Amino acid sequence: MPTVDAHRPTTDWVPDRLLDGFVSAPVGPATLVRRADGLSAPRGYVLHVHGYNDYFFQTQMVDALAQVGLECWAVDLRRAGRSLLRDDGGPAAGGPPHFAASLREFGADLDAALAVLRARAEGAPVAVHAHSTGGLTAAMWTHARGVRGPDALVLDSPFLDLTGSWLSRQVSSGVLGVLGRMRPLAVLSTHPSVYATYQHVDAGGRWEFDTRLKKPEGQPVRAAWLRAVRRAQLRLARGLSIACPVLVGRSAASGVDSPANPRLDAQDTVLDTRRIAALVPRLGPDVAETVVDGGVHDLLLSAPPAREAYLTAVTEFLSARLGGDT
Repeated sequence: MPTVDAHRPTTDWVPDRLLDGFVSAPVGPATLVRRADGLSAPRGYVLHVHGYNDYFFQTQMVDALAQVGLECWAVDLRRAGRSLLRDDGGPAAGGPPHFAASLREFGADLDAALAVLRARAEGAPVAVHAHSTGGLTAAMWTHARGVRGPDALVLDSPFLDLTGSWLSRQVSSGVLGVLGRMRPLAVLSTHPSVYATYQHVDAGGRWEFDTRLKKPEGQPVRAAWLRAVRRAQLRLARGLSIACPVLVGRSAASGVDSPANPRLDAQDTVLDTRRIAALVPRLGPDVAETVVDGGVHDLLLSAPPAREAYLTAVTEFLSARLGGDT
């Protein structure tokens, strides 16, 4: 686990190389990102955690949270995003991009980031917003940390289960248990992400992002990583006891990740939203859900009406659960 002085926020901030008006700083093998001119007296903080084949560029969430007095930071986890671009070479050591043999590796990054934010917050509440695989990681981490974890948790289309039939998921679990140990770096699948391609401005989409860090050609899925994901999913299915209030956001519908899908920009084409819905009650005793019509996999990247609906749900939830005046 990275060593972090929780009593002294990191001072190694430099202008962010990817976003104008933002700064970034190393925190162990991960990288923190925040707006350079933060709020003068925020009533709370939110830490954003990206998903697989992803990194932080969703500045629209920073703006929406600022409107209700919440300052949003982000963390690019080890072997992902900005942590792959750092000059020291350390973050990428030990595996390919986004690889981990256990989600606890990423949990250590969240520990480090939370320590810095707690020191910065000086008693103000700190929440976590996490997407897809980041959502699964954050859920398991928050459950493990109990009352020492964040004060609220928001999950954007969390990767709570594999897709496919019950039988195929059971078979996959057994195969992964063996292959993940014997051939941890074996590539199980690699294919283009039509979803990511469609979102990028070069393909007519609405978002400009670094295609080295969120690859339209996709990121290879390796055996040990998927085994770690599956182990966490099976543990979650038995029921967690997350101590803080939780909001889960998901699209109203799933669809195929294909250029032929006429609703490619209005469905989750990565995960099965029915499986997310079925597992939401397993997260803990205080869980709410928001279902977004027309939402895509990352609800923050949806078309304006769906995106605004999601951001409204998030800001209202955090405003109510973190306390203070809006």
